[in-house]
Amino acid sequence: MVWVARVVSVVSVVSVKSVKSGITTPVPGEGDVNTSSRRKAWANHHHDATTWRLLEEDARHFLHQSVSSPCLSTIVRAEGAYIEDSQGKRYLDFHGNNVHHIGYGHPRLKAAITRQMDQLPFAPRRFACEPATSLARKLGEIAPGSLSKVLLTTGGSSAIEVALKIARAATGRHKTISFWDAFHGAGFGAASIGGEQMFRSHAIGPLLTGTQHVAPFACYRCPYGYPDLNGQPQLELCKLTCASFVRYVLEKEGDVAAVIAEPARAVPYIPPPGFWTEVRKACNDFGALLVFDEIPTGLGKTGRLFACDHDEVVPDILVMGKALGGGILPLAAVITTPELDVGGDYAFGHYTHEKNPVSAMAGLTTIQVIEDEGLVANAARLGEKALQRLRDIQSRFTVVGDVRGRGMLFGMELVTDPLAKTPAEDLAEAVMYRCLDKGLSFKLSLGNTLTFTPPLILTDEQLDFALAVIEESLAEECRLAGLDG
Repeated sequence: MVWVARVVSVVSVVSVKSVKSGITTPVPGEGDVNTSSRRKAWANHHHDATTWRLLEEDARHFLHQSVSSPCLSTIVRAEGAYIEDSQGKRYLDFHGNNVHHIGYGHPRLKAAITRQMDQLPFAPRRFACEPATSLARKLGEIAPGSLSKVLLTTGGSSAIEVALKIARAATGRHKTISFWDAFHGAGFGAASIGGEQMFRSHAIGPLLTGTQHVAPFACYRCPYGYPDLNGQPQLELCKLTCASFVRYVLEKEGDVAAVIAEPARAVPYIPPPGFWTEVRKACNDFGALLVFDEIPTGLGKTGRLFACDHDEVVPDILVMGKALGGGILPLAAVITTPELDVGGDYAFGHYTHEKNPVSAMAGLTTIQVIEDEGLVANAARLGEKALQRLRDIQSRFTVVGDVRGRGMLFGMELVTDPLAKTPAEDLAEAVMYRCLDKGLSFKLSLGNTLTFTPPLILTDEQLDFALAVIEESLAEECRLAGLDG
């Protein structure tokens, strides 16, 4: 059985022509990493007839889109830090879409959800219910600064849209500043402020007006051309040019409603020291709100409860999601200061499941599990251990250009030339599939960065296994490619 025969049924590889306009538009997914030759070879080697049948069924019924189709494989079980495919192969999941902070199927969470379904399975939006109120109160207690007013949504994209509306209503302005390469969701507002080409270009047409973008902080690949030292910024040279440019645009525009950003980029990139302090000052000086997207990084992922805690900077609006539903239910939240409770005459959200008691109980229980099991401290401890080990690997492999991260968000960037920093995309992809063969799942970011986002419940033994797999796979692929490891 060969992939070529299969790929036609899994994802269309032709273009679609509009009957009315005659314009030819590429099919979503065409030419992306999900259809690479290496992915095809891995699938042909790994999949059995049962797997192929489910993949073909998936492709037949779901709309195709880039980076989501065709699916990598199948899954029949998710428990703790592991997922299992239909052939019985288990993978330690260092991806998880950042939802599995407390692991998959946490017994305490499942029990709480079951009890809540028996007691009160749904609450119409115009009625208050105890689980939703308790979750809102808890979010206000754990959020930084005076953030305490809450609106719940069913996903991160929706929460970002709410934050945009609040910023507009509170300031009387509509412009935003956000960062290229950022991802804030797939809704029109979220895609407009996002900075990833595949989510904001081509077929979807005009986006929101007034969405200004600036280059992100990325010290290893500084967009302003300043040199780094082993991924560390040389602040005496750059003088935080990346933060200064945010101020520059705020001043030039004069009427920006909000700066919207990930306090720690999930690719991953960690902000240089002082970056957010300077951006916070600039926002204050020019009357703009600061909105932090903590959807992937909140609830302890970086070894502090929120990524912005590392920088001791409090936003005006904080958006969180993903892990808030405990890896079982979709749930997100917008948290603001009391002064930004400005929507009494409008409907910024008003979602059908805004105060769903089962989802709210999932969020409340997830936070309690994180607190009771000391998972934030565990993330900080094991994250530091992981970075030390990865830096040791870096010292012995010239193809490892950079190692960066915090807590359970860390990664290594592969290059073919350490001086030129030439991205080693083929090597990174090869290492990823070799790691999959050995039972470790993670994702690639920016084409050549192995990005690891394990759950906060990770153990030392599991981390040791993963790091050994990463080093073995890197060494094996370097030998095959004739690269100097």
